[in-house]
Amino acid sequence: MRLIHTSDWHLGQTLHGQERDFEHAAFLAWLLEQLVAQQADALLIAGDVFDTVNPPLKAQERLYDFIVTAHQRLPRLDIVMIAGNHDSGGRIELPAPLMRRLNAHALGRVNWLDDGNLDSARLLLPLHRADGSVGAWCLALPFLRTAEVTGGEVGDDYLAGIDKVHRELIAAAEAQRAPDQALVAVSHAHMAGAAVSEDSERNIVIGNAEALPASLFPEAVAYAALGHLHKPQQVTGQARIRYSGAPLPLSFAEVNYPHQVLLVELDGAHLRSVEPLRVPRAVDMLRIGPAPLAEVLELLAALPASELPRERQPWLEVRVQLEQPQPDLRQQIETALDGKGCRLVRIASEYRGSQEEAPPLVGLDQLSPQELFRRSWQAEYGNEADAQVLQDFMTLLQAVELEGEPA
Repeated sequence: MRLIHTSDWHLGQTLHGQERDFEHAAFLAWLLEQLVAQQADALLIAGDVFDTVNPPLKAQERLYDFIVTAHQRLPRLDIVMIAGNHDSGGRIELPAPLMRRLNAHALGRVNWLDDGNLDSARLLLPLHRADGSVGAWCLALPFLRTAEVTGGEVGDDYLAGIDKVHRELIAAAEAQRAPDQALVAVSHAHMAGAAVSEDSERNIVIGNAEALPASLFPEAVAYAALGHLHKPQQVTGQARIRYSGAPLPLSFAEVNYPHQVLLVELDGAHLRSVEPLRVPRAVDMLRIGPAPLAEVLELLAALPASELPRERQPWLEVRVQLEQPQPDLRQQIETALDGKGCRLVRIASEYRGSQEEAPPLVGLDQLSPQELFRRSWQAEYGNEADAQVLQDFMTLLQAVELEGEPA
């Protein structure tokens, strides 16, 4: 079987206020051609499909147009899509009855039966070979929020609740599968030992536990398709447990990531190979600096003019080192960019003192809600917020986010 693993599309995302629909459309068109060219049997979308719990209408249209077109081009293709921490689980599941007619499955939440056991049946999905036979079982594990996995026998222990979900789902899958059928997990989580980007991944600390152990996916799981972290990587060096990474750079910190999707081949119940398929960049991202203003202006003046249409012109971030405030800084930069084929989206200033360089100024768009709360607490009370205060804040933040989800 041939699967394509992707995640973290973040449809509807803006870059410092500038919409990126053209880039998302280009990626989805490319992905569709890859599905056809590789004759994929299944597409796994490991969460953060949208950038916010209430995505713009255009972002939702992009997703569902893609699913319909993929079904038209590849009628036997199975699609499994789970909610990430940026998504509303309810919104992801809302069109599920219609999507099933297109061999597409949307899972946003886990449910529990009256006897306290996991409703495994709805999370366990067959993936079909070209001849229509079941070649693998997909264990769909959407981002697991505290309220979904705590209570009952595990009490308030978030990690124990996570472990219970994985154990019960894997046991159900083992009981369901035939010897020549693989187990494939698709999950949205932060796994221990994995590397995060500088400023574009939302911290998902819950119950004082940020990173989950790779032991949640025992050897019986032939492949674990992970989402949440934007940098492609294996977890603890295991080829079978991987983040595909985001297909687009979601911040300038991710410019040099090898953006890709993963082509996964299974041989019966076992993993045969994993091959990266590099995503072509529809719009480049340029960084100038950090450097003194005079040098920055020279570099900007040396940029070439471009005949590209505006939607294809590179995004530009300018980082300037200043000795003192420059009230006309933006005007000087925009003048130097006159006639250049790029779109300025951010100017970052940092001041050089006589002894040592001061830390760069940071915009609100670069701070996670937790980091903003931490800084505010320190400014108000003069000391760091303790672990319990931070946990209480994250619980309240999740409650607020869930209020925006459709019932």
